[in-house]
Amino acid sequence: MTEKVLASWEDGSAKQAILDFVRAATTPGPEFVEVADRIATFDNDGTLWVEQPLPPQFDFVFRTWEKEVKADPQLAEQQPYKALAERDQKFFEGLTVQEPQVVSTLLEAFARSWAGTTPAEFDAQVREWMRTVKQPKLGVPYVELVYRPMLELFDLLHAHGFRVFVCSGGGRDFMRVFAEETWGIPKENVIGSAAACTYADGRLVRSRELLGSLDLGRGKPEHIFAHTGRLPVLAGGNADVDIEMLQSAHFALLVNHDDEQREFSYTNGAETSLAKAAELGWTVVSMKNDWTTVF
Repeated sequence: MTEKVLASWEDGSAKQAILDFVRAATTPGPEFVEVADRIATFDNDGTLWVEQPLPPQFDFVFRTWEKEVKADPQLAEQQPYKALAERDQKFFEGLTVQEPQVVSTLLEAFARSWAGTTPAEFDAQVREWMRTVKQPKLGVPYVELVYRPMLELFDLLHAHGFRVFVCSGGGRDFMRVFAEETWGIPKENVIGSAAACTYADGRLVRSRELLGSLDLGRGKPEHIFAHTGRLPVLAGGNADVDIEMLQSAHFALLVNHDDEQREFSYTNGAETSLAKAAELGWTVVSMKNDWTTVF
């Protein structure tokens, strides 16, 4: 491993833990991992790019819902359009803690908005959003706010025979639009919540139904196994909804957002995962202290 490996990481315990794990997993010995089993999975929002003041996909979705409410004002009388109109952040926080009614309501609205569209039509909408919308605090397009240290970690893992997957509660098809150009991983290595598609008369279109369960909490290892036939040996996350995925891996990496100057400082939605990290010996990455560069 050369001095350029993990160049945006400070020399410290987090970087060393990663290097030690990769070395042990790829060197003959008691901790060696066969190449076929070298699966690494990472959450997206807050792990690979910014998630404040709201996950980027919500920005994309909310803009669509605002147009729908403008076309049909009666929608503002029902959820989740009512919460959007009233800027009811507490309602949307119900998704991160998997409140059943909130999850069900949001999924129904997501499905309704794009039901009947083709993958190409959906991709075009996402690309337009990528091109025109900027993150409110940092003033640049969201795809420019991917964490450089995590991309360097991807490079390290790829160089040692790991297959890298992104596993997020966010929309699989949304993330696939920019996966290859932004993360350097193929579309098929993106795992996420997704609408089922139907094929008829030579066209593939999105339906109103969810394909499997929501990819949060215990849904993450379930989706990973369904997609790969294996559980990860390395997993990275940043929030309570990542706990089950982190527990399923041999090596767990938890990103702690503690850098108000370069990004954001918060623990909301991560209190339990930080406690678990201390209990189970996970590697906690301080954005402020462990990364020389964020973006």
